[in-house]
Amino acid sequence: TNRVIKNTGYLYMKMGITMFLSLFTTRLVLKSLGPADYGIFNVIAGTIAMLGFLNSTLAYATQRFMTYAEGEGNYQKQCKIFNISLILHALIALVTALFQLGLMYPLFNGILNISAGREFAARIVYLSMIFSTVITIINATYDAIMNAHENMRFYSFIGVLDALMRLFIAIACIYTTSDKLIFYGILMSVVPIITFVITQIYCHKNYSECIIAPRKYWDFNLVKEIATFFVFYFLTAISSLFSVQGGGLILNHFYGSKLNAAQGIAVQLNGYLSAFATNMLKAINPVIVKNAGAQEMSSMNIITILGAKYSTFLIMLFAVPCIIEMKMLLNLWLGTVPQWTVLFCVLQIIQAIILQMGAPISTSVYAQGNIKYYSIWKSIINLLPLFLTYMMFKYGAAPYWLYILMIAFYAIAGNGVILYYAKKYCELSVGYYFRSVCIPVFLTLITMFIFGVLPSLIIKETFLRVCMTAFFSIIGLLIACITYAMEPFEKEYLKSIAVKTYNRFVKHKN
Repeated sequence: TNRVIKNTGYLYMKMGITMFLSLFTTRLVLKSLGPADYGIFNVIAGTIAMLGFLNSTLAYATQRFMTYAEGEGNYQKQCKIFNISLILHALIALVTALFQLGLMYPLFNGILNISAGREFAARIVYLSMIFSTVITIINATYDAIMNAHENMRFYSFIGVLDALMRLFIAIACIYTTSDKLIFYGILMSVVPIITFVITQIYCHKNYSECIIAPRKYWDFNLVKEIATFFVFYFLTAISSLFSVQGGGLILNHFYGSKLNAAQGIAVQLNGYLSAFATNMLKAINPVIVKNAGAQEMSSMNIITILGAKYSTFLIMLFAVPCIIEMKMLLNLWLGTVPQWTVLFCVLQIIQAIILQMGAPISTSVYAQGNIKYYSIWKSIINLLPLFLTYMMFKYGAAPYWLYILMIAFYAIAGNGVILYYAKKYCELSVGYYFRSVCIPVFLTLITMFIFGVLPSLIIKETFLRVCMTAFFSIIGLLIACITYAMEPFEKEYLKSIAVKTYNRFVKHKN
């Protein structure tokens, strides 16, 4: 628990620093390049980034096997996984690069709308981004090593270093006399090289399984096992992506781009709120997989339940005040709020809360490795809302039905599939899950809303009321946690932390 809390702290620190640096960097780059060149860079980066989805999927598969072997305590297997992953990543990097090079002709001859006279600069940026993608894909193996060892301190250091280098490049762009777009594109491709070299040196120096000897550690059966896991995990991930992106296309087809603006704002807001819970799970996931590798199913289930409950509380900490004051917040943020945005944002947040309750449980299902039928059924459930939404829109249903169907199937039914296979393969008690996660979350949600709406009864719609709503919602969360959301052993642990903190800072000063 201490390790998870410490690693979560490192990740939050990284998130805070990188978000601040990224906002400042974006402003400098926009000022330096100008809207036209900045738009060209983003179009090309977006085209390349679509293939990043494949990289993240493969990286997760590598991380799962590396962490599982760490839990087993099988050093030879760790060496095999490292070498196999390195070769697989290198091959996929090569195939990806060749595919991207093949796309150059159609992209720059009709698909991309590049300003006249900027075609050469755009091509240089595109080639630079391909090189950057290759390095990033290969580096995913070393990221998996750090995650397997739960080394979130060094991982966070690399993330902050990456953000700092991007800031320095943005500053350098202001003062360069050469073509700023080419200068920026080339230097941005250097950033992953530097982080790759630092990460590689660190891992080879600190982790004994990082031995490059593919002939010695090649294992065809293990290659087949990793590839099978990757295929089924990719199936689930791509169906989820199609469901989310496809909903926007269907919305656009029936109601036009104005509603896409509302949906885009809802997705963006949800991303900001979910980041806190995502970072917590990044610290918890390696622990879950290690317990699966050690065949400690009881410990694994306790961790997944705690992760499901407290990561959901983290989203609720920000989500409940946002739901209560959504109209005011959107007016402050956007000025002019597109039609349906308020309702879309509220429904998107409700969906996120439900999904978060099942996220750590899905990690335990992936951790045990037998995911064939889980992936098939989860993919069907993921895609089902698309077909139902299309049919309902065809017969005149209102736009909000997109979210109602996503909540009903993608979130609730999807969590049902996760629970079924967690019970079947991970020995998770569904009753224990409902008692320890669903009921506490529901009661805490009600308590937070009761406390959160109090300021709106006595204060007019101002920024002060938004702050008071957030404060009272947090009070409601704390009261709910202490009163009925926390198990006795959790309260004892919290009490021990409070006593240690008091002894360290108060008694020590006296």
